[in-house]
Amino acid sequence: MGKTITVSYEGKPHYNIEIHKDFSLLADSLEKLGYSRNKVCIVTDSNVGQLYLEEVKALLEPLFASCTSFVFEAGEANKNTDTAGKIYEHLITHKFDRKDLLIALGGGVVGDLTGFAAATYLRGIDFVQLPTTLLAQTDSSIGGKTGVDFMQYKNMVGAFYMPKLVYMNIMVLKTLPARQFSSGMAEVVKHGFIKDASYTQFIRENSTAIMEQQPQVLEEMIFQSCQIKREVVEHDPREQGERALLNFGHTIGHAIEKLSDFTLYHGECVALGMAGAAYISRQTGDISESQLKELAYILESCSLPTKLRQFPCTSEEILAATKLDKKMESGKIKFILLHTLGEAYITKNLTDTEILSGIEHIMKG
Repeated sequence: MGKTITVSYEGKPHYNIEIHKDFSLLADSLEKLGYSRNKVCIVTDSNVGQLYLEEVKALLEPLFASCTSFVFEAGEANKNTDTAGKIYEHLITHKFDRKDLLIALGGGVVGDLTGFAAATYLRGIDFVQLPTTLLAQTDSSIGGKTGVDFMQYKNMVGAFYMPKLVYMNIMVLKTLPARQFSSGMAEVVKHGFIKDASYTQFIRENSTAIMEQQPQVLEEMIFQSCQIKREVVEHDPREQGERALLNFGHTIGHAIEKLSDFTLYHGECVALGMAGAAYISRQTGDISESQLKELAYILESCSLPTKLRQFPCTSEEILAATKLDKKMESGKIKFILLHTLGEAYITKNLTDTEILSGIEHIMKG
C-alpha cells in the first residue's frame, strides 16, 4: 500500500487520494467503496487508451456486472460539449443509472470531461479519477473542478463535483514524453511558490532526481504537492476566496495558451505566466530581485520556459486575451501575486500597464 491522503468536503471526509506504484489495488479500493456488480464505463483518450485501457479493464471486469469504455480522440480540441454529448449517448445506450460509475483514465482533459459528464448525466452519477499525467496527479484530479471548453473559451462550462476516489499509479509517468512531464512540473512548483517555501526548497534540491523520475523522490514530491492542493481546496471548495491562489500564473498563461491555439502545453504557458506575475510582484515591491531570479532558476531546472520567444502575437494582444478570463469579477481581473516565495495573495487592483509590464518581461530576451 502506498501513501493515502483524505480530502474533506463541507467538513466531512469525502474521498481518498491513493498513491501507488501500479494499478493492482484498484479493484480492492473500489470494492471497499461499495462498488460491486454495478456498471462501469472507463472514459479515456486515444493515446492513454492504447497504453492502459485493457489492463484497467481486465482488473475491473471481475468486479462489475458490465465494463464498457468510451475512447475519444486525444487533445484539448475535443474537450467540449460535443464530446460530452457522445458520452451521454454511450451511457444512455448502455442503460447506465445513478448507481453506476464513470472512471476517468487519462490526463486533465479526460478528467475534466469525465467529471463534467458525471456531474450532469442524470443530475449526477459517481466518478473516479485515474490520472495518468503529472499535471493531473498533482492538480486537476484533486478538488472537484470539472468542465469543458466552449468555443475558444477554456473551461467556460463546468461544475464543482467531487470524485469518489483519486487513484494514482505514479509509474505511468514513465510513459510520458519528457516535454509533457516538464509541463506537469509547472503546477508542482506553483504549489511551493504560493504556499510553502520549504517545498520549493525540496524541489530545488532534488530537481535532478525529480527530472530523472527516481521513484522515491517522485512519490514524496507528488505526496507533498497533493497535501498542499488538499489544504487549499478544503478551505475553499468552490473557489470563493483562497482557492484562487492556485491560479498563480494562469491569467497570462491561459491567454498565451489560447493564442498559441494550444500548440504550447498548459504547464509551459503557466510557467510563462508565473514568470510574468513574479516580475509584476517585483515591480510592486513585494518579492526581491534574488527571489525573482530564484523562481526563474527553479522553472528552468524543470525544463520550463521563462521567456516567450518567436510568438506570433504582440504583448497587447496577450493583454486583450486576459480580459476573456472566466475569473474576471465586475470587469476586473483577479490576479495572483507573491508577497514572497511561499506566500501568494489576490489583487483586483492591477492596471493594464502593470499587467503589460509582466507580459513584456517574458517576451524580452
